[in-house]
Amino acid sequence: MMTDKVLDVRGLSCPLPVLRAKKTLDTLPPGTILTVIATDPGTRRDFESLCRQTGHTLLKASEDGELFTFILQRAG
Repeated sequence: MMTDKVLDVRGLSCPLPVLRAKKTLDTLPPGTILTVIATDPGTRRDFESLCRQTGHTLLKASEDGELFTFILQRAG
C-alpha cells in the first residue's frame, strides 16, 4: 500500500502516539495515507477510537512482535 507520510512514535506511551497522529493528520490534505509505527500495545484501541471520532479511516492495523503498524487515511 502506498504511503504519503510515515510517523514514527516508537517508545512513546498512551496518549502520545494517537495525539501525534491526530496532529499530523490535521495538517495533511484529505485522502492522504499516513503510516504510524508504534510500540505501545494500547495504540490499536486508541487508533480505532480516533477513527470513529474523527471520520478518518483505519485501512490496516498489524502487529509484528512488539511493533505495531497502522495505516490511516485522512477523512475528507
